[in-house]
Amino acid sequence: MSIIEVKNLTKKFGDFTAVKDVSFSVEKGGIFAFLGPNGAGKSTTIKMLTTLLTPTSGELFIDGHDVKKNPREVRHSFGIVFQDPSLDDELTAYENMEIHGVLYHVKKEILKERIKQLLEFVELWDRKNSLVKEFSGGMKRRLEIARGLLHHPKVLFLDEPTLGLDPQTRNHMWKYLSELNKTEGITVFFTTHYMEEAERIADQIAIIDHGSIVASGNVEQLKTSTGTSSLEEAFLKLTGRNIRDEDVSKTDAMRMRHQAWSRK
Repeated sequence: MSIIEVKNLTKKFGDFTAVKDVSFSVEKGGIFAFLGPNGAGKSTTIKMLTTLLTPTSGELFIDGHDVKKNPREVRHSFGIVFQDPSLDDELTAYENMEIHGVLYHVKKEILKERIKQLLEFVELWDRKNSLVKEFSGGMKRRLEIARGLLHHPKVLFLDEPTLGLDPQTRNHMWKYLSELNKTEGITVFFTTHYMEEAERIADQIAIIDHGSIVASGNVEQLKTSTGTSSLEEAFLKLTGRNIRDEDVSKTDAMRMRHQAWSRK
């Protein structure tokens, strides 16, 4: 059974098409890796899935809710951990969690216990009263994961969740997420530049390039279809070896600024 359904999704910015007729599905309770070079369209796709951008055309459903028609219900269906830190450094770990609970209308009678449960899960309960600005990068990422899980989402989106973290912290991060996936059935949708993470963790993988899905399947299927021995080699064979200098969000911003100036 699919918990995410994407059908013929397209996003245009003026004359530039960032995402072109993309379709894929994510099985409930699975771990799904969404991979692509810089500028491939993955950030734009994730922003549409998480209601931050409106599609030009196509359909998106999360847990049976139409993303375009029912954005409020959709937002309560997922948690998200952004690539860039989104915590309030001047608040404590507990206060960051508490504010999120209020915003998502978590019932007061269960909020305290839920915060304690999650902070213990990511091994931060003993630092609950510490200011976030005192935390290391790995501690902040763990807190963001705990916060994203506070309102019992059915899908957790993670955009480069382990970027910049040391290997030990990365391994612990995936240990937490794999355990959540198994024990609570949370569907995990993530992007990463670490191919070995996707190869080791993901049940299914979709590779996007130039705004289109160029391949999808499990690791063995991707290796077999490309005649390669690793996911990284399959990825490079499908997307090329040239360095991509811009990510899609920067490209989008530049084009939108250009269009705004052109209209003046």
